[in-house]
Amino acid sequence: MNRPRVAIVHDYLNQMGGAERVVGVLHKMFPEAPIYTTIVDQDKLLPELRSASIITTWMQRIPRITSSFKLYFWLYPFAVRSINVKNYDIIVSSSSAYAKGVRKPRGSVHVCYCHAPMRFAWDFDSYMDHTRLPKPLKAIARAFTLPLRRWDKANSKRVDKVIANSNVVKGRIKQYYGLDADVVFPPVDISRFSVADEQPEDYYLIVSRLASYKRLDLAVEACTRLNKKLLIIGDGDDRERLEQLAGPTVSFLGRIGDAEVVSHMQRCKALLFPGLEDFGITPLEANACGRPVIAYRGGGALDTIVPGLNGMYFEAQTTESFAEALDSFDNHIWNAGAIREHAEKFNERLFTEKLLHYVDFTIKERKKDTNC
Repeated sequence: MNRPRVAIVHDYLNQMGGAERVVGVLHKMFPEAPIYTTIVDQDKLLPELRSASIITTWMQRIPRITSSFKLYFWLYPFAVRSINVKNYDIIVSSSSAYAKGVRKPRGSVHVCYCHAPMRFAWDFDSYMDHTRLPKPLKAIARAFTLPLRRWDKANSKRVDKVIANSNVVKGRIKQYYGLDADVVFPPVDISRFSVADEQPEDYYLIVSRLASYKRLDLAVEACTRLNKKLLIIGDGDDRERLEQLAGPTVSFLGRIGDAEVVSHMQRCKALLFPGLEDFGITPLEANACGRPVIAYRGGGALDTIVPGLNGMYFEAQTTESFAEALDSFDNHIWNAGAIREHAEKFNERLFTEKLLHYVDFTIKERKKDTNC
């Protein structure tokens, strides 16, 4: 019997975030499967994806597309619909926006791993908050949200199985799409991290894309106000604004190598995670180094942070609330071994086993429906 042909579909491969690391694991699970995506930025491709067969759409030929990809949000639905996966039996999409809209061939099975419903369409204000875009362009962008919502909802109904990456995303899928999704937490490559023998140093750490919706300004302002040392690893559109807010105790390191990131995680007092994220792999990576996390009480952090064990919450997304958490942090005693043990519950093997289970289950259910 012939092995089923698998295709992987992802929104766009132009950054190094948690969703892209999921694609890397999907590539390990299905090494012969091509990865279809709208655009790719080779300079920002994760090492584990550089040997993969990546097939882009006609959007790749747009001049300077990788530096201005957000301006073309209205083209992505057309680009995704142009992807040809008619020769595949199983489509596994990794989607926080458009990938779930790929045309499914008759007789095939489509399993979507949903990082979030399309943030641009369903949460426009927070997505565009602090984005430096002229008001006329922002108004035009807002006008596109309603048709995008309709398109997104209609596509979700055509997927055979939707899997959420967290319980908060499961709730949004129910709210926006009217679908019941199962939850499979994203994979954390625990083997990349270890607990250092040395005591932590006197600095806090952020590892993130510098985007306005991640609310890194709260941490920058709080650390500046309290004269606490903060190192920020990462880059993005919000960097200039954040640098203007930062005092002398805040340093921006930009993009650095993975080994340096791990070293900084091992030695930090705590990782700061101020945004309302759909899940958040980075806090668990810091936990895998035995370091606690200070996170906003909301979103995916509710699935990963156990107060007093591997981190603590701050209650409101304000500088004052964040500063209160920083002030009380030193009152806690942290067990690096217990923190590491908690992170291991989110390892890559469990993700792979659960996702394969749902793929197999969906195929069997589809066969039942066909035979009825």
